[in-house]
Amino acid sequence: MNPRTSAPDASLRQLARAHGVSTEYTTDRGHRITVAADTLVSVLAACGVDASTPDAARRALAAMRAADTHRLLPTCAVVRAGTLPSLRLPPGAEARIALEDGGEASLTAPLPPGAHVLHVSEGRRRACAPLLSVPDRVPVPERRGWGFLIQLYSVLSRRSWGMGDLADLAELAAWSGRELDADFVQLGPLHAVEPGPLPDPSPYRPSSRRFADPMHVRVEDVPEYRYLAGEARWAVDACAARARVLNGRVLRGETLIDRESVRALKHQALRRVYEVPLTPGRRAALAAFVAREGEDLTDFATWCALADVHGGAWRSWPDGLRDPRSPRVAAARAELAEEVAFHQWLAWITDEQLAAAQRAAKDAGMDIGLVHDLAVGVAPEGADAWALQHCLADRMSVGAPPDDFNPLGQDWGQPPWRPDALAADGYRPLAGLLRAGMRHAGALRVDHVMGLFRLWWVPEGRPPSEGTYVRYDAEAMLGVLLLEAHRAGVAVIGEDLGTVERGVREQLAARGVLGTSVQRFEYLGGSEGRQGPLPPEQWRTNCLATLTTHDLPTTAAWLSGEHVDLRARLGLLTRPEPKEKAEAAAERDGWLAELRRLGLLPDADGEIVALHRFLTRTPSTLLGVWLPDATGDRRPQNLPGTADVHPNWRLPVADRHGRPVPLEDLPGHPDVQAVTHVFTAGAPNATKTEERDVRPGPCAS
Repeated sequence: MNPRTSAPDASLRQLARAHGVSTEYTTDRGHRITVAADTLVSVLAACGVDASTPDAARRALAAMRAADTHRLLPTCAVVRAGTLPSLRLPPGAEARIALEDGGEASLTAPLPPGAHVLHVSEGRRRACAPLLSVPDRVPVPERRGWGFLIQLYSVLSRRSWGMGDLADLAELAAWSGRELDADFVQLGPLHAVEPGPLPDPSPYRPSSRRFADPMHVRVEDVPEYRYLAGEARWAVDACAARARVLNGRVLRGETLIDRESVRALKHQALRRVYEVPLTPGRRAALAAFVAREGEDLTDFATWCALADVHGGAWRSWPDGLRDPRSPRVAAARAELAEEVAFHQWLAWITDEQLAAAQRAAKDAGMDIGLVHDLAVGVAPEGADAWALQHCLADRMSVGAPPDDFNPLGQDWGQPPWRPDALAADGYRPLAGLLRAGMRHAGALRVDHVMGLFRLWWVPEGRPPSEGTYVRYDAEAMLGVLLLEAHRAGVAVIGEDLGTVERGVREQLAARGVLGTSVQRFEYLGGSEGRQGPLPPEQWRTNCLATLTTHDLPTTAAWLSGEHVDLRARLGLLTRPEPKEKAEAAAERDGWLAELRRLGLLPDADGEIVALHRFLTRTPSTLLGVWLPDATGDRRPQNLPGTADVHPNWRLPVADRHGRPVPLEDLPGHPDVQAVTHVFTAGAPNATKTEERDVRPGPCAS
């Protein structure tokens, strides 16, 4: 039956609420909206619940209540480590806990952190469930610090292959750590992207969040490269020569960054490098990597091999190949064993260079080092959506409801986690991708961190306005994040911009998760009731503070008003141009007045430097400098919703005149020197010791 024909019913709404599906919500303007019945039916169907008719909804509700009555254990239990487990068990029930390290424990003693299993028996009844023992707080940075915020592809050196790579990252970290006393480099996502054409090159819509993309590899730094000989050496050198031509054109401003061409050249070269036999030690290291990554890597490499044959849209693959656990996939994996092995090797060498970049950052004295970025979701046809389909909601997409920023709402085209399936799996899929993001990092940025609490689900074929919120077990979701951060010894930065449910920021702060504060949104009365710039002393302490982000105008463009001109040229203005320009000018002038009030203007180094000095007046734990701000770049790396009319995610870092700035030229660039002097003068790092090489680790509980 078409779900749109179902009538509103009290049982439907009770059933929806029981599954964490919101039947009403409050807009950013405070208006209460009732969710349509057909939306509830569609969302429940994506969770495996039939509510297509009033009778079906009543039956499902009755079945759910009966199951809850007879359930010995919850689907997944969560307790705080170091405290006595508090679990409701039937009278007379006996319980034991199988610890993740192979030991056993009882409910009468505090549990160590870990993903354990709870076994319960009551008479003839037996049950077991995942038991997550999670830390109370995540590690936090020991000292105040600063660092660059970058999109790696945009930071090219003269040795790059057409886009910034992991060797460039290591150089940037080594220079900024040693010469500028920087504590971190925050990256955009380095996740693996889908093969083939990239109509949307956004790093925030990856194929997999569990593995980094090998297009970030520096080919010459793979150890086997030096042993190439004969025709193989000639073939790789030919790829390198073509890459140098491409790289030169990008650095001369003649063309944009072309990821597809870079990826194709590296793929050709790396296939020849792969043919070089490994030494016994290298072979053992690869085997250890494959064993450590286990089924996750096997699935990822299998998907890549199948995608090379059938294309990246797995929902269109032949029958039997759409299920990663099917016999046909097992047979195909055997047939494509060499291709699967090649993709496992690519994942390994990428992981090695990620580790080398973090070592370079730490060797340079950085407290934190690399801050990796975890995208909010994955592409629906990608590797993770194939391998983890049992935990993802089919025919649903994550997005955002209509608000002042986007009156039509947003559809991000990424399938959301199913709360029930994720809990039944003990949150292992979430833990796995968090572990991968933290492995070679000192901190992890979690995009749209509010998604740990609830996500806006949009049914397939519907506009974003016809979606609804679906709640997750925040204690479990946040607990898994804290547990993996505890294991890795890393800090966590939550991107908590935009509409945030009341109490969420407070819960995150109480657990040690840092927030994100951006100058453009920091106002007395909040970003909606703007009553003037928020004075620096009133900014949050537990956050990363910055002037802008990759989705906002650069500071140079914001000061000049060019961001309004750009949107006008592209036909993106929603109000008359004079009104938009007047509001933008008033916003800018308000901030400049605040700088004058604080004595930060006039400044011989200009307004951009003065705004960075403003950041040092805040109590924020971490201070971030968007690298294009330091060079005076006026172009946004991303103008949301304009992939066809603006070169999103394809621009190299440039100066105020739009001329690309190679990595080698950053240390001597006068604008970079002026901005970084704000931080090297000691303001944000006043509590640091003089000898950087004898400092303790990056985080403390």
